[in-house]
Amino acid sequence: MSQRRLIVKVELLQVTYLHRTQPDAEASEILNSVQLQVLKAKARQKLPTILTVAWAVEAVAYLGGYLEHRRKTAIGIQVQERGWLKLHDLCEGWKLARNT
Repeated sequence: MSQRRLIVKVELLQVTYLHRTQPDAEASEILNSVQLQVLKAKARQKLPTILTVAWAVEAVAYLGGYLEHRRKTAIGIQVQERGWLKLHDLCEGWKLARNT
């Protein structure tokens, strides 16, 4: 397993725990400033006034291919993992674009 995937899995453990125990905590508990900027830029809908852990988990899930159906289904770990990997890639590109 690559180091990158291992880092994502550890982050997912933290995110999953906070999402279950403190969904209304601020998103900055699990995201750094670049990740927040990227997710805000990629947002599909109007941003809430307070960005929470629950919002961040859903935003990352959309990056991983989560499709909200008529009834709200639980977000799976595979979708979350794909979303976190994509978020890491987007953040790397964001940083590179800012440095040019």
